Amino acid sequence: MASGSVSLPIPRWLHGYRKEWAAPDAVAGLTVAAVVIPKALAYATIAGLPVQVGLYTVFAPMLLYALLGSSRTLSVSTTTTLAILVAAALSRLGPHPDPSTLVVASATLAFLVGVMLLAARLLRLGFVADFISEPVLVGFKAGIGVVIVVDQIPKLLGIHIQKGSFFHNLLAIAQGIPHASLATAAVGIAMVAILLAMEHWLPRAPAPLVAVAAGIAGVSFLNLPAFGVAIVGQVPTGLPPLTLPDVALMQQLWPGALGVALMSFTESIAAGRAFAKSGEPPPSANRELMATGCANLGGAFLGAMAAGGGTTQTAVNQMSGARSQLAGLVTALASLGTMLLLAPLVGLMPEATLAAVVIVYSVTLIRPADFRVILSVRRTEFSWALIAMAGVVVLGTLEGIVIAIIVSLLALAYQTSDPPLYVLVRKPNTNVFRPRSDEHPDDETIPGLLMLRPEGRVYFANARRIGHKFRPLVAQAMPKVVVFDLAGVSDLEYTALLMLIEAEKRLREENGVLLWLVGMNPDVFAMVRRSPLGETLTRDRMFFTLDLAVARFQAAQAS
Repeated sequence: MASGSVSLPIPRWLHGYRKEWAAPDAVAGLTVAAVVIPKALAYATIAGLPVQVGLYTVFAPMLLYALLGSSRTLSVSTTTTLAILVAAALSRLGPHPDPSTLVVASATLAFLVGVMLLAARLLRLGFVADFISEPVLVGFKAGIGVVIVVDQIPKLLGIHIQKGSFFHNLLAIAQGIPHASLATAAVGIAMVAILLAMEHWLPRAPAPLVAVAAGIAGVSFLNLPAFGVAIVGQVPTGLPPLTLPDVALMQQLWPGALGVALMSFTESIAAGRAFAKSGEPPPSANRELMATGCANLGGAFLGAMAAGGGTTQTAVNQMSGARSQLAGLVTALASLGTMLLLAPLVGLMPEATLAAVVIVYSVTLIRPADFRVILSVRRTEFSWALIAMAGVVVLGTLEGIVIAIIVSLLALAYQTSDPPLYVLVRKPNTNVFRPRSDEHPDDETIPGLLMLRPEGRVYFANARRIGHKFRPLVAQAMPKVVVFDLAGVSDLEYTALLMLIEAEKRLREENGVLLWLVGMNPDVFAMVRRSPLGETLTRDRMFFTLDLAVARFQAAQAS
């Protein structure tokens, strides 16, 4: 390269791109566009925004992610979860803000989400992707699904209600059903039937596009508005307008932006990892923070709402044969073509069609099978899923995120605060030691030797609980030696070490019982050796394996 020349930044995936991938990428990109553009229009209405914001959200974030992201198939626009979170955040603006204010507020929210994601990248907070436990996430998404369905039923039936809390809305819908528009309800139910039938019998077909085309055709040929069927109305043609964030709104919107940013990243990294091919590295969490942050930040200036990776559209992208991020570029260009050429047709779409699309794809967030699996595995975590779901439904969506995080933290605290303490016995005629169990009544105990195995991290929050379990076991067995097998202990915190020192001293001075330690990892061993406990035990009472400790005890008993 000549001196002084300027090199343009090239996406990493282009370096190894093969020309035979171009056709599959183009097909996948157009297929995803056929699915995601109608859905994005519908999701914009969830957030209370003009439908064209959905088009802008398919264009700018999709384009930027394709250039910067690490996932080959991740499709980034908006999702049902993000749309309802945006709606909850924008509700802070008051009961009836005008459309222009909403658009600016949405762009400001997307800007804040982008800034937060980029700040998280600088702080290397990619591990936050695993912060909310899966059962809690299952419950949270189910709650979102229920809220969205209830929110869209009035549009599906052509009834008008004064919106309030979830239960207020349910009651208002029940009271409004006698006043429903039969024509609107017929259109909505027909759209739901089309979507469900195609999802069942033609799962690869772009069902949302077919439903939208059918709705527009109905308006054009049957003059549905004359029968009271509401349509989207005028949609501006042309490129997205430059939209500047409003600094004055940031103070109102930042709490909501925090929740949107968390869910955007969580959904994006989960979808990217779920559809990574066998053998290829999963998406880098910190690089995904940067890519989704830039997608939101750039999208904000082009009027897009907050964006993130969607599981459904990513699945469509993969099933359609996407080989690289070029498929995302094709989808973004298809949305650009729609903005420039097809906006007048979009304006003819019945609102009931959008409601049908929202309802059909939001119902997929409610997965009873996932609840059943969680219940079959662990009842406690099933209750966490229900609490997270109830938090969204009863308290609201943003509050539901707080509930989900609190429940996840409580779940983590619960799991680590009560670690198991197993009494070990030996399988007959072997050197295999395992927890005492009614399933193996012939396992051997060694007279005078009590072998105990705690598991997990032992620290200030659970050390006392282990002590409560430890004392009755010693009193019952009345051993000469207690062996603590620490092979399953990843870390021994200082407070726990002090309690172990006290336990050793009490056993030795009050009962004449010796404490031996076995199987410590290097970090735990170094900590014990530097403490007074190491000086007391010396090498004579610390062993690499349980075999060695048992052999030493039996030899001492025989002598």
